[in-house]
Amino acid sequence: MNVRIGVLVPPGNPTVEPEFYRMAPAGVTVHFARLQASPSSMPPGGAGGMEERTRAYREGLDGPAQALGEVRPAIVLLAHTASSYALGWGREQPLVERVASLCRAPALLAAHAVRAALHHLGVTRLALGTPYPESISRQGRAYWEAAGFQLVGYHRLEGVVDIYEESEARAAELARRADTPEAQAVLISGTGLPTVGVLERLERELGKPVISSNQASLWRALRLAGVSDPAPGFGRLLREG
Repeated sequence: MNVRIGVLVPPGNPTVEPEFYRMAPAGVTVHFARLQASPSSMPPGGAGGMEERTRAYREGLDGPAQALGEVRPAIVLLAHTASSYALGWGREQPLVERVASLCRAPALLAAHAVRAALHHLGVTRLALGTPYPESISRQGRAYWEAAGFQLVGYHRLEGVVDIYEESEARAAELARRADTPEAQAVLISGTGLPTVGVLERLERELGKPVISSNQASLWRALRLAGVSDPAPGFGRLLREG
């Protein structure tokens, strides 16, 4: 088996690559291209928050996506959950089609991967943990409700200065704070938040599946690429194949 998965990742994200390399089964290689923020989309002087950067990443897709397509991946993932939150549930198809056209390969969004994972596990009542500013966290809540899930637990990680400097310990605490007895699963949103080293422990502790953006994204990309090999050690989703 020799399957190539392509991943478009935000320029400052240090988390996706090591987590995907760690989880990928034998015979699967993962190839990355860094998104470029379109200069015309950013405020003067490099100012602007996460919402502005999210829009700029979408508008600067062409070069990175075309370059990534040169490795001829079986599937290409846009590893940026907040892009879907900003667009809203049901409004992402043009983005999927654009990535697929630029890469000349089927395309997958991180949020779509998460939704597929939750459906696979039979989850309808969800606890959501977010590491984002309040505005994007509100978009995330609205997104999952519009996607058909009942949010019975929620917590936003406070005191985040830079998501890329956060730790697995903080991600685990976010999951614990978001969880409620009614929740069938806990979602830790955000591809920049390190999670894969704590998923197994959290599932034992909470007694339910714990899903993260990176774990679900790799799981869905593998399935769409025809790979069903289990990858134990990273939660029920990947352990069961």
